[in-house]
Amino acid sequence: MKTTIVKTTCNKLKEAKNLSKILLDKKLAACIQIEKIVSLYNWQDKLYEEDEFLLNIKTRKDLFKKVRKTIIKNHSYKVPQVTELEISNISKEYFNYILENTKKIKS
Repeated sequence: MKTTIVKTTCNKLKEAKNLSKILLDKKLAACIQIEKIVSLYNWQDKLYEEDEFLLNIKTRKDLFKKVRKTIIKNHSYKVPQVTELEISNISKEYFNYILENTKKIKS
């Protein structure tokens, strides 16, 4: 079993916290960190600079599709960022923490 970090951004702290609580309540994530960032991006041929909140969602790789679906369903953006970074090195203790705090999927 592999672990992963899913990343998304929100434009409001309230939305970031709400999305985090939904994912945690559904046991789709073990831990979520929220960081204030500045994003520069192109949208419809225009350059934007915005304050945003980056969510680092720690979960299992096999839950990625459910996490992505939940983010898209509950996000205010038309095209939310949903990216996945596979964790290649992790302590046994933190790996077990993620496993213990995420939803079990029946085969």
